Amino acid sequence: MSLLWSALQIALLVYLGLIALVYFRQSSLVFLPEIDRGFSATPASIGLPFKPLKLTTSDGENLDGWLVPAPREAHGLVLFFHGNAGNIAHRLDYLNMFHSLGLATLIIDYRGYGRSSGSPSEEGTYLDAEAAWRHATKVLDFPANRIVLFGESLGGGVAAQLATQHRPAALVLASTFSSVPDMGAELYPLLPVRLLARIRYNTLDRLTQVDCPLLVIHSRNDDIIPFAHGRRLFATARPPKRILEIEGGHNEGFVFARADWVRALDDFLKQALP
Repeated sequence: MSLLWSALQIALLVYLGLIALVYFRQSSLVFLPEIDRGFSATPASIGLPFKPLKLTTSDGENLDGWLVPAPREAHGLVLFFHGNAGNIAHRLDYLNMFHSLGLATLIIDYRGYGRSSGSPSEEGTYLDAEAAWRHATKVLDFPANRIVLFGESLGGGVAAQLATQHRPAALVLASTFSSVPDMGAELYPLLPVRLLARIRYNTLDRLTQVDCPLLVIHSRNDDIIPFAHGRRLFATARPPKRILEIEGGHNEGFVFARADWVRALDDFLKQALP
């Protein structure tokens, strides 16, 4: 009996330790700015002209970013919000695609990512997105109805929040989760993740407040954010809306389905942009 009691005590301590880890280390579980931080390619590496940007947020952080102009007069501007790992230097393929569609792109690194100051947080990324929107509309003088918000993975949660504060021409969510608690509950089914979650990114809830055209892009083979998340986002959103099912893993879907991305995105944006 004493051995059984000791084993139960050890199991309880391990369980409580996991709970403490999830609760107190959420930021390091969600935000991964250190992954390949030294990677420093620029759009010039793939032959694209660009302008380096330094944006200041309303709470005083300095964000690193780029403006990649369209090859001719831009018929729209993409505000691009990347996923939870790496930095803007890892997103050159996206920039090349937008450029090929005749779109300008403004891309930023969130606070704590790349060469941006500060430490990442959910509320902080929302302030970072507002700084990008402010630069696009006030400095670059793009009207809201010519701005497309594009969110990749975690960036979809950032883009969806921004779309509740303004009305862009369109919102595109690529490989985006319904919420962090939903993801956590799937990853740690034996832990009370929904009660522990302080970082939420409730994209599903945000979409009930968004009234611009929406395109959801998700792979059935996504190995990090299951396809069911994309289906839930699409089902919850208001029309007009479309969903594009692609193939490949979470980080490879763009490469494997490039032709589908380009055709579907181009067709969607031709109808969304004036």
